[in-house]
Amino acid sequence: MSIRISRAGLFSRSLAVVGALGGSALGAAELAASSGSQHSAVSDREILNLALLIARLQAAFYAEALKGGQLTGERHQFASVVGAQERTHVSFLAAALGPHASHSPRFQFGDATTDPKKFVSTAESLESTSLGVYNGQAVNLTPQALAAAARIVSVEARHAAWARALAGKDPAPVAVDMPISVAKAKSVLAPFLV
Repeated sequence: MSIRISRAGLFSRSLAVVGALGGSALGAAELAASSGSQHSAVSDREILNLALLIARLQAAFYAEALKGGQLTGERHQFASVVGAQERTHVSFLAAALGPHASHSPRFQFGDATTDPKKFVSTAESLESTSLGVYNGQAVNLTPQALAAAARIVSVEARHAAWARALAGKDPAPVAVDMPISVAKAKSVLAPFLV
């Protein structure tokens, strides 16, 4: 089977791609301009401590779900694999922060760790929130901290895609992710913090 592409068709597709990339760049420029882009060690510590909090919450969530014994099949595999990776993220971020790493609060998950459907929806929310925070705060990190965060964000994207697939949703619904604010992330995390 051969595919025929006309010059006009190729040109119109190229314009669409350039337009999409231009829109993405504009969105990124607006984010950088609106964020204040405060590159400093203090900003790095605040952002990486938020990432550490999210990783600790995720690790605790998956551990409690596995302990509850209600997960089977791919849900169990997801919690096991992703939970182990989140524990690694905790160690990585804590080491990057050194003495500036915050202490872990206690967490409460209600029936999200014992009800398989609620487990999947909560996992999807937590993984998407983590990814959104990394994307939203990247512009505020120094190059060194950004290099450390970049090693985690791609893994978080895979976690979010897997959680979406478990929920029966398109694992990659958009070409460009929307970042979220710290305030939005904290509102998602708040119900789980004791």
